[in-house]
Amino acid sequence: MAINKIPNSQEYISHHLLNLQLDLCTFKLINPNDVNISKKFWVLNVDSMFFSLILGMLFLFLFHRTARKVTTGVPGKLQSLVELVVIFVNKNIIDIYNGKSKLIAPLSLTIFVWCFLMNLMDLIPIDLLPYIGNLMGLHTLRVVPSTDINVTTAMALGIFILILFYSLKIKGVLGFVKELTLHPFNNPIFIPINMILEGVGLFAKPISLSLRLFGNMYSSELIFILINSFLPWWLQWSLSLPWAIFHILIISLQAFIFMVLTIVYLSMASEEHQ
Repeated sequence: MAINKIPNSQEYISHHLLNLQLDLCTFKLINPNDVNISKKFWVLNVDSMFFSLILGMLFLFLFHRTARKVTTGVPGKLQSLVELVVIFVNKNIIDIYNGKSKLIAPLSLTIFVWCFLMNLMDLIPIDLLPYIGNLMGLHTLRVVPSTDINVTTAMALGIFILILFYSLKIKGVLGFVKELTLHPFNNPIFIPINMILEGVGLFAKPISLSLRLFGNMYSSELIFILINSFLPWWLQWSLSLPWAIFHILIISLQAFIFMVLTIVYLSMASEEHQ
């Protein structure tokens, strides 16, 4: 659907909230106007996968290039930026993480930078890349991976697997079972209650990680869409520019929160309860 052919605000908003999807049964792109779209189950959000992978490779390329050309003299702008990010992440790890792990530092750095880059895509003019995609024959295109619940859930599930791994590695199977059954009430009578409380707390971690990032970025993207849909093009900048400036704080804060919660959860998983 071409941008200039969208007849009203409702269709404009709906159009921008649709992902470019691939039907894994037929390996064909799904037309959003297909009446049977609601019956399709095995689908892949191609745009979310594409942009998240591209941004991940961009992160690896920039940091690898900087590491290879690092100098002890006066650093360049890119090296200075990378060093500030690494120092910032390392400081948070020292302040929060109580255990010892070779994984926590690169994991936290990857999460922070990758989330930031995915969130940063929200500052690209809302119609620019979808319009280019339309010229290439793509019906829809969403360019902010963190507004896709599938992406944020996948990241949160990865952290959840690490939580379980460190819990079993540090505490052992018996220690992990005791933590679920004898906390917070250290009495066999309260085992069912403890399992409910600890189970809810355990499974709430990945849910809170995924929904917090998704909810904040989805609502922020929706505000840009609403501004574009209800205001004429010559007046959109009066609201979109202030919101974009404020949005810089949001995208940075959401990446920081995701990183800090990851460190906190892994630190808790690495602690042995007495």
